[in-house]
Amino acid sequence: MTEEARPSPPLRRTERSLPIALLRARETVMAPIREMLATSGINEQKWRVLRVLQERGPSELTLVAKDACLLLPSLTRIIRAMEEEGLITRQSDPEDRRKAIAAITPEGERLIRDHSRESAAIFARLERDFGRERLETLLDLLEGLQKLNLSAPTAASGDQ
Repeated sequence: MTEEARPSPPLRRTERSLPIALLRARETVMAPIREMLATSGINEQKWRVLRVLQERGPSELTLVAKDACLLLPSLTRIIRAMEEEGLITRQSDPEDRRKAIAAITPEGERLIRDHSRESAAIFARLERDFGRERLETLLDLLEGLQKLNLSAPTAASGDQ
């Protein structure tokens, strides 16, 4: 039987599709965070960059992009705007002038402090409504999922 004549396997229904379920869950979690951030005029991407730099300290942009779940070209554009807004600084790596190091400024720290109480309240509500143990289990499961290499060819796809 040719590849074209072989019947396609059925797709999962959208309510049980993992990619769609993850997007729906993301929207549920992010909606109150977006509302919180709207009061200060920053978006969720900038918030993630600030949070990463606050946790990691001064960091090379490739690491920031990875930890903030951003593509490097997008991060470069975001970093430029954040520099202009006084939220971060950027300088060349003294050991490798081709690399840039970003650091959070006192203004960026202030912005995080200004939202820390509301952010903690959002997370507390999530823990209360979903359950602390279930949330920790979900985070562990998602961490395991992230470690999979689903881009690698599989035996089922005919590549061995």
